[in-house]
Amino acid sequence: MSTLRIIHANILTPKGRKALHGKAMNELHHIPDGEITIIDGTIDYVGPVRENVDITAIDAQGRVVLPGFVDSHTHLVFGGFRPEEFMWRMRGDSYMSIMERGGGIVNTMKSTREASTEQLVEKTRHFIDIMSRMGVTTVEAKSGYGLDREAELKQLRVMAEINDDPERNVDIATTYLGAHALPPEYAGRHDKYIDFIIREMLPEVKKQNLAENCDIFCERGVFTVEQSRRLLKAAADMGYGIKIHADEIVTTGGAELSAELNALSADHLLHASDEGIKAMAHSDVVATLLPLTAFTLREPYARGREMIDAGCAVALATDLNPGSCCSGSIPLTFALACIYMNFSVEEAITALTLNGAAAIGRAEYIGSLEPGKLGDLVMLDSDTHYTLPYYTGMNSVIMTVKRGRIVSYNNN
Repeated sequence: MSTLRIIHANILTPKGRKALHGKAMNELHHIPDGEITIIDGTIDYVGPVRENVDITAIDAQGRVVLPGFVDSHTHLVFGGFRPEEFMWRMRGDSYMSIMERGGGIVNTMKSTREASTEQLVEKTRHFIDIMSRMGVTTVEAKSGYGLDREAELKQLRVMAEINDDPERNVDIATTYLGAHALPPEYAGRHDKYIDFIIREMLPEVKKQNLAENCDIFCERGVFTVEQSRRLLKAAADMGYGIKIHADEIVTTGGAELSAELNALSADHLLHASDEGIKAMAHSDVVATLLPLTAFTLREPYARGREMIDAGCAVALATDLNPGSCCSGSIPLTFALACIYMNFSVEEAITALTLNGAAAIGRAEYIGSLEPGKLGDLVMLDSDTHYTLPYYTGMNSVIMTVKRGRIVSYNNN
């Protein structure tokens, strides 16, 4: 039996097994001189420090302890990099104009198809190690850079290989995103490609148990609302959780579609309409916002404050990818959300823990510090959680615990 006991911790956590909406996002349960005990990877006790417990303990000395962070939207597995496209954007080229001349997703598609499984595993582990040091204990990862049968399955198998490692620092929640872009082999035949995904890819991915969720890029020039509806309904019928890249570049009605289909999440939402925000607020959809992407694209931030005030459940994620946002920085995500999107620190914590867990269908067993949930937590090198945005872009996490194992300890 393995046991980890932490005492004299300043514990802050959301509570529950589903996403918190609106004002509830600001309500964290606080135990100022607390204890958390994890037995065999599962939380056994959270509460005031107990006396006469015969278990060796780590003394947090008043430091803040939070649930492990859940990065609920990334494109973690990919070949190559695209720094030249970053420089094109710096001189004023738009995201869509770069895509239209062969850059963007299709550029990474070529590199991903050429990369070996071993190369992709090594690269993904590198990113995961960095994320773990910033407090991430669960990360969602999407395919979508293969855009053919073998390369998409290769991406998903990379995730499975890492998840099969009992010593992993981070769990990967797997998402099939075959409809990330139109591959060159299907140029001008969007509906035929959707047919291919529904007929061949979704059953094969499900048969091999390679993905929990299915996503689509619903955007002008990529896939329409009707194509997205058709694919996501088919995926839901096969038992996938469904997610949608919605209203990122222009307003398309993706937010409304997510509510109609009761998706796990609608992501990006930079141009979500008032009607879309209202629809999400009256549903279980988690509005997943990606401020690092808006920052790197120099676009207006999603209306996170309005979404929370309207009653939405909102999550924050990094959108780590090789093109529009080559960053998995949790510290900068906190800072941007609080400084530019007007989140309270408490709302940002909820967004990166319990609501992030709900966005990937895992709120039942991660996202908060409660008995019966996995022993995933972070300790800050501070007695206040306000350092999360205050240390702007700098890491305030001193310890990361995954399933009761200390996987990162930054004792500077």
